[in-house]
Amino acid sequence: MSSARNMTNTLTECRACPRLAGFLDEVKAGHPGYHCKPVLPFGTARPRLLIVGLAPGLNGANRTGRPFTGDYAGILLYETLHQFGFASRPVSVSADDGLELIGCRITNAVKCLPPANKPETAEIKQCNRHLQAELAALPPGTAVLALGNIAHAAVLMAQGLKAKAHAFGHGAAHELPSGLRLYDSYHCSRYNTQTRRLTADMFRAVFARIVQDLKE
Repeated sequence: MSSARNMTNTLTECRACPRLAGFLDEVKAGHPGYHCKPVLPFGTARPRLLIVGLAPGLNGANRTGRPFTGDYAGILLYETLHQFGFASRPVSVSADDGLELIGCRITNAVKCLPPANKPETAEIKQCNRHLQAELAALPPGTAVLALGNIAHAAVLMAQGLKAKAHAFGHGAAHELPSGLRLYDSYHCSRYNTQTRRLTADMFRAVFARIVQDLKE
């Protein structure tokens, strides 16, 4: 328990990436009420499903302090989580709205808000140690859902695997040497859903497969 607490404290105060730390300072100056710190994972400590996103959104997780909360990308995600029994309610508004995740945990490949929502490669690598620790705590058979190619690549990096060994593809599933099962989906961003690159039915199909696999 103490090691988990120490990891949380270290992450909360992390300023290891100068560009991201400086950007958070700028955003905080303009929005004093925003969280503007690394956004901690949210949900069950020992989940059956770990969801890995890209990074906090400017007016979403960076504002509220909870992954996918208060922004457009969270609408489809929390609706789907609730539909499949992973969330106590279908809407995530704020970090203190009472919503609970059930057998599920949400994190990001990069824990801090990046300018233009585009983390640099060095920042992804720097933050990967946190994801590595999160994945190492999961028992074999746990489902890991990567939302987008960057999250997919970050999971593989954290597992010490080469990206070419497990190509990203919406709806794809990968058995990893650690015993984890990696599933891929296009990110539930506004752009992807409005252009219909990702539809609600496509997203639900990924979750339906995960739920079925977890029953086996």
